[in-house]
Amino acid sequence: MVNVIGLGYIGLPTALMLASHGVKVIGTDYNKELVDTLNAGKTTFKENGLDQLFSDAVKAGIEFTKEYQKTDTYIVSVPTPYDIDSKKVDAKYVVAAVKNVMDVCPKGAVLVIESTISPGTIDRHVRPVVEEKGFVIGKDIHLVHAPERIIPGNMVQELLHNNRTIGADNPEIGEKIKQLYSSFCQGEIVVTDIRTAEMTKVVENTFRDINIAYANELAKICRQSNMDVYEIIRIANKHPRVNILTPGPGVGGHCISVDPWFLVGDYPGLTKIIRTAREINDSMPDFVLDRVHTIMQEKGLKDVSRVGLYGLTYKENVDDIRESPTLQMLESMERHLCGNLVKVYDPFVTRDVVQNQYHDFDKFLNDVDFVVIMVSHNEIKENMEKLKGKIILDTRHICNLDGVYRI
Repeated sequence: MVNVIGLGYIGLPTALMLASHGVKVIGTDYNKELVDTLNAGKTTFKENGLDQLFSDAVKAGIEFTKEYQKTDTYIVSVPTPYDIDSKKVDAKYVVAAVKNVMDVCPKGAVLVIESTISPGTIDRHVRPVVEEKGFVIGKDIHLVHAPERIIPGNMVQELLHNNRTIGADNPEIGEKIKQLYSSFCQGEIVVTDIRTAEMTKVVENTFRDINIAYANELAKICRQSNMDVYEIIRIANKHPRVNILTPGPGVGGHCISVDPWFLVGDYPGLTKIIRTAREINDSMPDFVLDRVHTIMQEKGLKDVSRVGLYGLTYKENVDDIRESPTLQMLESMERHLCGNLVKVYDPFVTRDVVQNQYHDFDKFLNDVDFVVIMVSHNEIKENMEKLKGKIILDTRHICNLDGVYRI
């Protein structure tokens, strides 16, 4: 049996995938409301294919509880934020989960850390907890790191098809966990050591963050010189070895916007490019806000309450608002004493999370003159004609209406 600890955006799909492929699974989470929702037969967030996967897992006998189980395999998938001041990984949730596992696990158990962590986190934070409990690592408890590699909006397919990395002290234990993930994973699974596995995941997301930062910095350069960044990127990308990404309003989610800081925190003197990339991407919400102010002046629009932000999530067609560029921009607007005046709408965010939040697209459009497209949900792509007559700032390069403004 596998006890999956943490039933959020990563832990829940992993637990469901294992259960639906013949593995006995019990999912554990400290959040009683979340556990009660799952036990009532409902998923806790929207995701393509998740409801069917949930149904399959329930039929296979998956269980959900607040209690840690006594079993031979644990998968810990809890949040790993970073400390804002030091930029180092904050491992408190991982440490708390490991302590709880140590209270119930039998000798010989395998503890898999699936949460994304900085290189050396298991050495610095996990091993001491295990040893303090009187276990001998490698004999009584086996440690493994198996970082996830999935993205909201396509989790189910990526769980099935993406390659994976398994880091273990003991290659035999690594192969054992490889077989566990092979129950559903059709991609290549590489077995290596723990520290390499830790570094690999952080490096992957850092690479993407730097590429995004280049596109965003290029957008700023082109804006200052009144050039079309999208036309420049389109032409440059015709070169066979060039693939510049599309600029946007910022980087959100709990991976790309967080993981590079782990390296900055641990290697402050060696991560100049990584830090700069993070700072560029973090600056984009303010850059968009400056564009909003400039366009308002150009159009003679003085009433901030007639400005509407379309999209609250950090990417299209998901309900995940973690580190959302829109939320970052609203925080900046609050500092300028206008954040509680603008109107906001997102079809995927059904609960109220900000002031002046709408839940009807047509009513939202009726109450604003200036629409800032922050997220490229399918809904707005399929209803562009409804934006005719509005002032439009398109931060996602999806609107082909006449007179649209770009970042």
